[in-house]
Amino acid sequence: MKTTWMMIGIKAFILVTVIQNPNVILWVPGLLLIDFYVLNGIRGISKKWRFLDKKSFITTYWVVSVLIIAGMLFVIYSRAEFGIRMIFLLPFFLVLLFKVSFIPFILVDDLRRFGIYFINRFKKAPSEKQEVQGTHAIPRSEFLVKAGLLAGAIPLAALKLNMGSGLYDYHVKRHILYLPNLPKSFDGIKIGQISDTHAGNFSNKRAVLGGVEMLMREKADLIFFTGDLVDAFSNEMIPYFDIFSKVKAPLGVYSSLGNHDYGDYAHWPDAAAKRKNFLNLIAMHKNMGWDLLMNENRRLKVNGDEIGILGVENWGEFSWLPKHGRMDLAARNTDDLPVKLLLSHDPTHWRAEILPKYPQIDVMFSGHTHGMQLGVQTENFQWSPIQYIYKEWAGFYHDGPQQLYVNVGFGFLFPGRVGILPEITIFELKAATAPHLV
Repeated sequence: MKTTWMMIGIKAFILVTVIQNPNVILWVPGLLLIDFYVLNGIRGISKKWRFLDKKSFITTYWVVSVLIIAGMLFVIYSRAEFGIRMIFLLPFFLVLLFKVSFIPFILVDDLRRFGIYFINRFKKAPSEKQEVQGTHAIPRSEFLVKAGLLAGAIPLAALKLNMGSGLYDYHVKRHILYLPNLPKSFDGIKIGQISDTHAGNFSNKRAVLGGVEMLMREKADLIFFTGDLVDAFSNEMIPYFDIFSKVKAPLGVYSSLGNHDYGDYAHWPDAAAKRKNFLNLIAMHKNMGWDLLMNENRRLKVNGDEIGILGVENWGEFSWLPKHGRMDLAARNTDDLPVKLLLSHDPTHWRAEILPKYPQIDVMFSGHTHGMQLGVQTENFQWSPIQYIYKEWAGFYHDGPQQLYVNVGFGFLFPGRVGILPEITIFELKAATAPHLV
């Protein structure tokens, strides 16, 4: 009875979501059909495994399947905190990965069975009764189905084995940043960007040092850090203070705050303790020689030419994220500058506020998403489950002449990275129109 009511509740949730979002109709039935096909494939593993035909197994299978689909709908349409949504998103991705690997083997087996049935039909014209018997007499190949199960399990096992190996596998990504109004004195200047260190999660100082040294070998003229220095506590940075103090650049290191930097994800005895932690974090930036921009700007001058470096505190579109960013303050007295570069941690700020209200911002530099630390990223293709939460989640984005770059992070939130590796970004400024706009 409890199981029945649970199923009714879950189905009601999906029904409400479908009514509110008609486009869901296009893929929810497809997911259910895939689950039905996979279930029949699993039940064909072996006649000896009688529990696969029991009602309890079938009910459990459908409860889990519908829960996972409901979780995915929750991820897409809810306003819950990012970490909670990740909890629902990861099982959906892992189960989908298994199904994608398993289904081709079931399909091959079904095609084989259909072929045998088709051949037998033309060899002899059986009666209607014989046709039905013949259809059921064709056994599902245990070899193919078991091979499919193994194929589905292999990528999951590979994910488990490789999660930790990518944590400190720093990669340098190089891009040309086209700016048509860029003064000639800035043409060819290099900007380095790192983001999201989350220092409290590090456990390998030597590897972190290697990543910082990799950044410094690029000899960037200026460096941006786009938020989330720590996970919650300012003292997380103390063991790594000397390492990140090495991050220097001739034209300066400019930083901004992320949602984790405010201490909102920790329990504090009182407001004064939380405030003290925040002030200590601000002092950490200063003591490392970084210029922390809190809703303010700097005029960067080279050979008499100037551009603007603007930085805002965290501003996230989602309701659970802090909105301390004040673009009106950050953009003050910058109208005369030909180019304005903005540091803003959360990429949702770009579409929600920058594009509609601040067309004078040429490029916004962000982090925050981590690319979910799981997915596929090549030169011409990228995919991650995080794209179902964030429209802009990794790399370059353009809207007319305005640009956004999302760095997938130097550190990590949970101890694993697969496919989406820690990033050091190097931009070369070029005084020209971007090729896609020509």
